[in-house]
Amino acid sequence: MRPTRDHAPVYNYGSINIDYVYRVPHLVQPGETLASASFCRVLGGKGANQSLALARADGQVSHWGRLAQADRWALEPLEAAGVDIAQIALTDDPSGHALIQVDDAAENAIILYPGANHGFTESDLEKLVGGAEPGGWLLMQNECNAPASILRLAAARGLAIAFNPAPLTPEVSELPLTLCQTLFLNRGEAAALAERAPDASADALLEALTGRLPDVEIVLTLGSDGVHYRHADCHIEVAAHRVKAVDTTAAGDTFIGYFMAARQRDANVEHALRLATTASALCVQVAGAAPSIPPMADVEAALRSMPTLALTRHSTT
Repeated sequence: MRPTRDHAPVYNYGSINIDYVYRVPHLVQPGETLASASFCRVLGGKGANQSLALARADGQVSHWGRLAQADRWALEPLEAAGVDIAQIALTDDPSGHALIQVDDAAENAIILYPGANHGFTESDLEKLVGGAEPGGWLLMQNECNAPASILRLAAARGLAIAFNPAPLTPEVSELPLTLCQTLFLNRGEAAALAERAPDASADALLEALTGRLPDVEIVLTLGSDGVHYRHADCHIEVAAHRVKAVDTTAAGDTFIGYFMAARQRDANVEHALRLATTASALCVQVAGAAPSIPPMADVEAALRSMPTLALTRHSTT
């Protein structure tokens, strides 16, 4: 069931890539030539994946992006899922694209070329944000250019901002992150942003991040170790489902899309975390990025059939 117009819209300022996916026995090593067992070309990009997940979760999302004219085919899955693609500009610039290796252990390695995703001008951003409904959400990643500009414009427009700063670059620390409502981070991103060791505990990462950004919701995803949510005096931990992973490429994007769709419907945090975690568990059991993002009916069925995820409320005192 689609949300009504009473629900705040989500505007996703997000990348659209063409993913070239190669299945390999192991991730290629320096100096090695490795044969691929299979190859496919599909819609990708963290932005497109998150819009697709949000729409498949029955959310309402308008995508702000740029794509080469020749790759118009890549928008078909977004359109079919119900994503509003009216604000996607078709350009003469080459599309962003990614070369993705996926090995037999379901790990991946990615080379990313930004292409058209880095072609937004200040005028483009002002027009997009100026047409947004105040009180809605801006969802963004770190695969499009001018993140500082879009953050400030969105905040001035009265949009709540959900930011997934991936890939995390040194420039992210200089961004006005206090303007964000929600930050989605994996362990590596959290450790870099918090200036902690990669093997630091979840508690240590959360303490450092909330000390720096006390008014921002932190959603820390830890793969098979579950997810932590921290905001003010609320700290919730939800375990992960135990499944056999085939490909983890879009798991984080699926989580974010489902979490945002749940929040758009005013679901409580506990339900949003369980829904998003279950969607991610289904995602990793299917190869590919966009093709692996499950529809809401499958996630609802899994919530009924799979074991109820353990939820722990931690004391923050």
